[in-house]
Amino acid sequence: MTHYEKLVRDGIPELLDAKGVAYEKRIADPDEYKIELVKKLVEEAGEFSEVTSVEELGDVLEVIAALKLLPEYADVEAVRLAKREERGGFESRVILKGEK
Repeated sequence: MTHYEKLVRDGIPELLDAKGVAYEKRIADPDEYKIELVKKLVEEAGEFSEVTSVEELGDVLEVIAALKLLPEYADVEAVRLAKREERGGFESRVILKGEK
């Protein structure tokens, strides 16, 4: 039997109920929620890096959308745009080779 304790999408408990799967559920406090979102981002990014499917990228974006709602990341879009203005994006596909 596989054991897990992780943040899941809001609709997962209903899906498990419909299948008759037993589970325990609790609501994360704000600090735990942030930690779990970061862990979920790493998990989803890893899955995307293996499969590179649009579905996996969608999962990554869903976690990012949840992170953006946290107060400490409220300005992330402004920071992203400022960095883009200063350093550019990735559209030119530039690869550098060198030594550190």
